[in-house]
Amino acid sequence: MSQDPWLQNYDATCRLAQEIAENIHERNRQQRTGGNPAKMNMTLRASLQKLKQQIIQLRETLLRAASSRRIMQSEADRRQNLVDDLVTREKQLSSIFRGDTAEPSRSSLMTGGGAQGPPANPWLIDEPEETRGLDFGEIKQQQQRVIEAQDAGLDALAVVITRQKQMGQEIGNELDEQNEIIDDLSHLVDKTDGKIRNESRRVKLVETKASSCGMLVVIVLLLIAIVVVAVWPTS
Repeated sequence: MSQDPWLQNYDATCRLAQEIAENIHERNRQQRTGGNPAKMNMTLRASLQKLKQQIIQLRETLLRAASSRRIMQSEADRRQNLVDDLVTREKQLSSIFRGDTAEPSRSSLMTGGGAQGPPANPWLIDEPEETRGLDFGEIKQQQQRVIEAQDAGLDALAVVITRQKQMGQEIGNELDEQNEIIDDLSHLVDKTDGKIRNESRRVKLVETKASSCGMLVVIVLLLIAIVVVAVWPTS
């Protein structure tokens, strides 16, 4: 299984730093023995510039991978620590090359620290149990599965939010329909109330007319009675 390109570039940058350390040691040996290290100084300057550029490229690639979520945040932090260590080592090598700092022991210069022996594998320091014993390809696959699980969770959340939005729209539509029904009922009540008032006025008018007609009938009957009495012959 192929290794992660970033890790390949990191390994190449570490090898370049070790090569520069070896050449600095050889350059200093030549200076102590009266040799002429001018050619090696030119090579070292070019190598130090290349080392600085490769570290910048590692940092930029790491930032893009972290921002696009191609790697987990914990792995991005771990790789950032590796880049920071390379930056420190590059500054140390540049200082030793210029003569600003005394050259440490050869083994210390090779490992970038004061401890003797081969450098520790930074990927095994505080390594979580779930990645222990896995190669880089398997770790990448594991990270991809975690990202896919996170994406699936986000998709499920999006479905729930969409469903809630639809329910809200349906409730809103139902409320609009209920408001329309209430408006229709209010209009019908107002119309019915108007009819009742009209009918009430008509009833009062009829009652008034009926009272007037009753009085007229009484008057007519009285007049008839008077006429009858007036024309009735007396005995």
